[in-house]
Amino acid sequence: MTETRSPTNPLDILAELPLRLPASLRGPVEQQIGRAVDARWAERIWQRDTTLWTDDESVASRIASRLGWLEAPSFFDERSEELAAFAAAVVDEGFDRVVLCGMGGSSLAPEVLDLAFPRSAHGLPLTVLDSTDPEAVRGALGEDDGRRTLFLIASKSGTTTETLAFLAHFWELEHELHGRGPGSEVGQHFVAITDPGKSLDAFPGSDAFRSVFLNPEDVGGRYSALTYVGLVPAALLGLDLDGLLGDARLMAERCRADDAANPGVWLGAALAALARAGRDKLTFVIEPQLAAFGAWAEQLVAESTGKHGTGIVPVDGEPLGPASVYGPDRIFVRLGRRASQQWRDETDASLDTLAQAGHPVIDLALDGGEWLGGEFFRWEFATALCGVGLGIDPFDEPNVTESKENTKRVLDAFHDRGELAAEPPLLTDGRLQLYGDAPLRLTEPGSDLTRELRRHLDRARPNGYLSIHAYLARTPEREAVMRELQRTLRDRTGRATTLGFGPRFLHSTGQLHKGGTPSGCFIQLVGGHRDDLPIPGRRESFGVLIDAQALGDFASLESHELPVLRIDLSDDPDAGLEELRAAVERALA
Repeated sequence: MTETRSPTNPLDILAELPLRLPASLRGPVEQQIGRAVDARWAERIWQRDTTLWTDDESVASRIASRLGWLEAPSFFDERSEELAAFAAAVVDEGFDRVVLCGMGGSSLAPEVLDLAFPRSAHGLPLTVLDSTDPEAVRGALGEDDGRRTLFLIASKSGTTTETLAFLAHFWELEHELHGRGPGSEVGQHFVAITDPGKSLDAFPGSDAFRSVFLNPEDVGGRYSALTYVGLVPAALLGLDLDGLLGDARLMAERCRADDAANPGVWLGAALAALARAGRDKLTFVIEPQLAAFGAWAEQLVAESTGKHGTGIVPVDGEPLGPASVYGPDRIFVRLGRRASQQWRDETDASLDTLAQAGHPVIDLALDGGEWLGGEFFRWEFATALCGVGLGIDPFDEPNVTESKENTKRVLDAFHDRGELAAEPPLLTDGRLQLYGDAPLRLTEPGSDLTRELRRHLDRARPNGYLSIHAYLARTPEREAVMRELQRTLRDRTGRATTLGFGPRFLHSTGQLHKGGTPSGCFIQLVGGHRDDLPIPGRRESFGVLIDAQALGDFASLESHELPVLRIDLSDDPDAGLEELRAAVERALA
């Protein structure tokens, strides 16, 4: 963690903070930090004073039931020995792999923990499954047959559609391997991470599970990194839980101070002030080994702030470019270990140029071996207080259910008809088929792929953002192509670009897309399924499910009158992606 000293004058802290601001933004940020200190934001959040966010009693009651994350570092410190013993028993019994099945907050923190630290000699390899694409589900086991695999089934509600589908698939697989009836060992391959009561009851077969970890009910999914959601996978990975939680406790203690050096207060207040000043594209520049932290922070910030027509758009994974390609809506956050000097040297020149061009730059240099616990807590604390500055409740997600409800309607129709209903394509060009929202469906005769792409991209709003939604199995090769597509879109249009793999992003940035500032322009990518996979006990397959989720989200975006174009890449999505990349180059030439 980065240590800062407390000045006597709270506003002098701007000189001490790792924050570079143009002169035009110093005043708004100083004022917001000053208000946060004067209004005792830190003291009041620790007192669980809900008037920080609202005077509405019903809203206050809901907020009060979502603040348990504040005590998580201390609460779970007392359970670290239990978790270490659990993990040791799993290893001793011969398990050689862990597959975590979960979405959103249940999967993103474990992914960070897996990728940010070197592999422990005492831990097990971890795979995170958060895609319903049949290719991804089938590939979750790699070359293994699942005979010695432990499955973590993580869902706060116990009713998450994707997670229950994963459970059904692997439950059946393990029965095929280990047999059925009395004496079956199948349950020993499953562990639940959920909430008490109805959440646990929703898991079929949970009474036979090896273990059940029940989280405190007053912790929301995206604020659950330092609960069993993150700690059970961390224990199985062989990580130092005492170090992880100890760093989180140190950060929590630093976040108690009612002064401008409070690392959560200044960050949350600054982000709110900058967003109000039009700097609402929070662009992460993250050390490669820690890159997964960006996806976790993306969900936390997007789902917490993106509602009621406002919000901060996190930009994670967009390739770094020259200052000339960025609009006046950017904030840059560099996050990396202080010891990673080569990476810091490589990015110093870019950040200096960005700051000189008038872009706000926040530079978080991390110390210590178990820094991640502190950063989880810092960003949770800062995001909660950013909600105060933006005047919104950072703990609800009012638009998340829209796409779920639309998906259910699509699946209900599939159950009735035996096929998914879809509009005819606007046009077909090679492998690619284009489907548009209502304005695009009024296509002029004789249109072509290049023209339709240009017509769609021309609808992007000034200081808006372009968002790619890929309902495809995530592979390094596909992600690399789409990152280059991001670069092209950004460089040629000057707009921020985001990339999300579906349905994963629906549990992350989906709330922001529908509920935040209505400035997104969306490109939805889908593909065929050469080798589909049934879901045991369900009439739809995994291929039908992910296609229905894409159709459901398309309908939700269209209902908000947001520009959206759907592109079917055919049953060879890799070849289709290359065709699309070339077409975008032509459209923006």
